[in-house]
Amino acid sequence: MPGFELFGAEERKEVNDVLETGILMRYGFDGPRQGIWKAKELEQAITEVFGCKYAQLTSSGTAALTTAMAALGIGAGDEVIMPAFTFVASFEAVLSVGAIPVLVDIDETLTLNPGAVRAAITPQTKCVMPVHMCGSMADLDALKQICDEHRLILLEDACQSIGASYKGRSLATIGDAGTFSFDFVKTITCAEGGVVMTNKEEVYRKSDGYTDHGHDHLGVDRGADLHPFIGYNYRISELHAAVGLAQIRKLGTFLGLQKKNNKALRAYLEQIPEVSFRVVPEGGDDSCSFLSWFLPTEELTKAVVTEMKTQGILAGNFYWFVNNWHYISKWDHLKNAATLSALSDVQREALLRLKETAFPASDAIMSRCISTAISLVWTDEQIREKGEKMVAAIREVLQANK
Repeated sequence: MPGFELFGAEERKEVNDVLETGILMRYGFDGPRQGIWKAKELEQAITEVFGCKYAQLTSSGTAALTTAMAALGIGAGDEVIMPAFTFVASFEAVLSVGAIPVLVDIDETLTLNPGAVRAAITPQTKCVMPVHMCGSMADLDALKQICDEHRLILLEDACQSIGASYKGRSLATIGDAGTFSFDFVKTITCAEGGVVMTNKEEVYRKSDGYTDHGHDHLGVDRGADLHPFIGYNYRISELHAAVGLAQIRKLGTFLGLQKKNNKALRAYLEQIPEVSFRVVPEGGDDSCSFLSWFLPTEELTKAVVTEMKTQGILAGNFYWFVNNWHYISKWDHLKNAATLSALSDVQREALLRLKETAFPASDAIMSRCISTAISLVWTDEQIREKGEKMVAAIREVLQANK
């Protein structure tokens, strides 16, 4: 990861197709666009590559999550159970539709702990939203069973795990709906973009209108479209879709390189008995965009992070426990309900309660976890050098703390 590492002539060709017509918008202008419909092509490619019936492109992964929630009927006062380890966009999308993010513990999959999900269900719970972090997945069988038992929506935030699969099905196609992000650092990039994926026609139809001011898109004259409901402007542009169209055709290459390089780097860390690795659920196929690994204690992990920083080899290694964007411990703006526009009383009260909520199980995992981003363009020599330096730094810390 990410796809921009192999940006080239293919992307330029698709973008130039759009520039030559001058029609940058995905809707309308049928004549001048000369048959160039990059967003439609990309949506079709997504359904074919990932095995879903419908795909609706959006302007970002955040917009895709917001759209999916609206299309699934998630709104004011509804509770959405989600993990304490995610990206801030996950809870931003929940809040944007008037719903309440209910954060619960993760396990060593680095995703939702099914037991914590069960314990968090209330009469207000509407949705369970696993976030498939760092290339791998939640235990979707267990979560689907919970959702079926309690008649809850299963919405997959797979924005960080493009190309991963579970029991032969692509992530984001297993729940009632799922989303990808195509931002600049994702496995497939559009520069900015996202997609709602679903096998339910009604969810797709609502997503299609919601992303374009409620247009029903049923006629040939955009100006005569009806508006059966209020929507917003979450459209992707033809330029962004053009980039994604070239990228999705390279997905097999991207995944092959990620898996090769991940396996090679992992072989170095496997030399150290004290290092363990994230759990991938049985039947899961990790996209390998990250190699996530654990040390025995928080103190040793922090010491290794410090040592790698001292040696100048910390770049590309993420210690999420103290990261401002990805873990509950640093989300003061969420816990203080710091918004520019007013929240509902129930939303505000729920967020303020987070200041008093502890996540000891998640802390015990995240405080010991380091995730190493896997580059598509590493040479064998670069992997060897990186692996040897990381191993040396870890061993130095372990020896000093005997």
